[in-house]
Amino acid sequence: MQNETYEKHEFNMQGKRVTLYPSDAQNMPVIYLNTFENEGERVLAEVRERCAADFTLVAIGGLNWDHDMSPWAMPPLFKGDAPCTGGADEYLQLLTEQIAPRAEELVKGRAAWSGLAGYSLAGLFALYVLYQSPFFSRVASVSGSLWFANFKDFALTHEMKAAPECVYLSLGDKERMTKNPVLQSVQENTEQIARFYAHSGIQTTFELNEGNHFQNAIQRTAAGIAWLLGR
Repeated sequence: MQNETYEKHEFNMQGKRVTLYPSDAQNMPVIYLNTFENEGERVLAEVRERCAADFTLVAIGGLNWDHDMSPWAMPPLFKGDAPCTGGADEYLQLLTEQIAPRAEELVKGRAAWSGLAGYSLAGLFALYVLYQSPFFSRVASVSGSLWFANFKDFALTHEMKAAPECVYLSLGDKERMTKNPVLQSVQENTEQIARFYAHSGIQTTFELNEGNHFQNAIQRTAAGIAWLLGR
């Protein structure tokens, strides 16, 4: 399965590399995946191993990761690390107003629904988007950077633009085991946000996976997408 060749369409939009893997049938779901290392095809192969649901995957690469995926500015976590510079709103506008319309011209029929998935900072971005736009109705935040400064309070006190159909959250069970006090909060924050969403009437699941933040990213991302497709 990993060696399968997939039909794909590629285009560039303001420096972002967009690769669309179309569904076989018409009017299937479209899931957007913000990628760090252009891992879209590997994630797609893993999703296909896990479930038979047909869908279109739109993988976006070439991101300015610490800018495009961060909702607001935050200083570096470690000496020598890059700061986050808060470009999420700007990138979201590009995603929903330019990338998505171009992608939807290439899909068969119309999107049954649009989902958003991401790992790490892209998982943070996926949740943040719910508060800024009603475009995505299903969201997967996989090992999301929910340690991000003030994000938990933001998530618990702000209204979403539209209640999503479902939200998937996951984390590695060793992610909180770090000397950095900011990162130590990630599991508590993620679990608290998951409970809040569930109590708000949103179909929500939280999965704790084995390992640290850097283990099995492809498999974890695929699990989140498969869950969205299975609702």
